[in-house]
Amino acid sequence: MGTIESSRQKSAVEHLNFGVKTSKRVTWESWEFTIEAPHLVRVTNASYGCEKDDHSYLVGVEDRDGVLVPAECECPADMYNEEYDCKHKVALATVGGRVVLEAAAGFSTQSAESDKSALAGECDCTTLSDLPCWPCYQKGVRA
Repeated sequence: MGTIESSRQKSAVEHLNFGVKTSKRVTWESWEFTIEAPHLVRVTNASYGCEKDDHSYLVGVEDRDGVLVPAECECPADMYNEEYDCKHKVALATVGGRVVLEAAAGFSTQSAESDKSALAGECDCTTLSDLPCWPCYQKGVRA
């Protein structure tokens, strides 16, 4: 009997190389994702609570054969181990998934700046401490 070849593209997860231990850690831990620039996502392990900022790394996103994939991470585990992908890249591919990867690829610093300048006349951010004013908060703009 002949085999039928699938024309299905590999998923982002299938482009990564990781083991059972990494898979379990990604499942057990809590993750936060922040898009910081085009093709750059800050992946934070929120399981560390008030120390989570010490467990936050930038992960680059690249297009591999039409699939957006976490490519490199600034964490020590990824920088010094070329054989396996780190848990931050695996978390971005599995927990963040296609939505976060596509948002990172489509992110434009120009649109974020234009949102900020559009609010300039009605913005109270300069008079507030660390918090954005209500219009900036609603639009997701940080002054």
